[in-house]
Amino acid sequence: MHLIDRLIEQIIEKRNPTVVGLDTRLEYVPDHVVERCSGASPFEVAASAIFEFNKAIIDAVYEHIPAVKIQVAYYELYGPPGMEAFRLTAQYAKSKGLIVIGDIKRNDIGSTAEAYASAYLGETPLKNGRMPAFDLDFVTVNPYLGTDGVMPFIQACKEYNKGIFVLVKTSNPSSGEFQDLPVEGKRLYNKVAEKVVEWGKELMGTKGYSHIGAVIGATYPRQLEELRGEMPNTYFLIPGYGAQGGSVQDVMGGFDANGLGAVINASRSVICAYRRSPWKEKFSPKSFADAARAEVLHMKEEIEAALSHNGIKPW
Repeated sequence: MHLIDRLIEQIIEKRNPTVVGLDTRLEYVPDHVVERCSGASPFEVAASAIFEFNKAIIDAVYEHIPAVKIQVAYYELYGPPGMEAFRLTAQYAKSKGLIVIGDIKRNDIGSTAEAYASAYLGETPLKNGRMPAFDLDFVTVNPYLGTDGVMPFIQACKEYNKGIFVLVKTSNPSSGEFQDLPVEGKRLYNKVAEKVVEWGKELMGTKGYSHIGAVIGATYPRQLEELRGEMPNTYFLIPGYGAQGGSVQDVMGGFDANGLGAVINASRSVICAYRRSPWKEKFSPKSFADAARAEVLHMKEEIEAALSHNGIKPW
């Protein structure tokens, strides 16, 4: 099955386009989890605690969501043990049937881009064959270096049935410094969108969407709606919901008439739910995973209600 079709089927089956972002820092992990972890160095203890925390979150939510997004920076922060926690988290999520999006935002040219693509999507050549290093399903890709920096990732998508989400209009406040610059009568993000559509034509699934998707921030709802019209066959990964300020109405422009076309990422609002109202009044730190599940279900209901309110009968 095409990977993008599998993502869509998971969304329909679970009636939920929510992606949980495992952007886990040690300070998010309750003390009782850290205290039962051991290691030869503080980095190993931290990485072990983060992995245990992630497993508990995954166990609590995997029946309700189609995918997780793992931001690699939060694992690089803890050195080699952190990267092992990244690999193990991805492996554990896949064992629960979840699609794994690696938020790596990599880009380079030539053999360097090929190495990134092989590491995260494909296989690494070894003396006695080839093996996957991280074996993710999707990764995020920065298009700033142009087509030759993206093609190795697209080639890996073709060879291994994987996918990418290309940065088009990001959720951060200063994204417009470059992304909104006028280029040939359009904004730069519109020109990037055109290339994403072009790149995606050779990797179409059977449900009308390509394996080559786009990252569009929830914090720019007008541009989100505009780009939905320009990119009818491109699946959107929409960050910025929740802790970054994006609301449920802000993400509505990313969906098509069938309630598809977009996955909405929430990170801190889910994994730190036990520290936020109203869940901190209902759940103790020892019940952090239950609080995460409660937030996922709340978000699911909120999105479904908003789609219905906007005249879309979802899934």
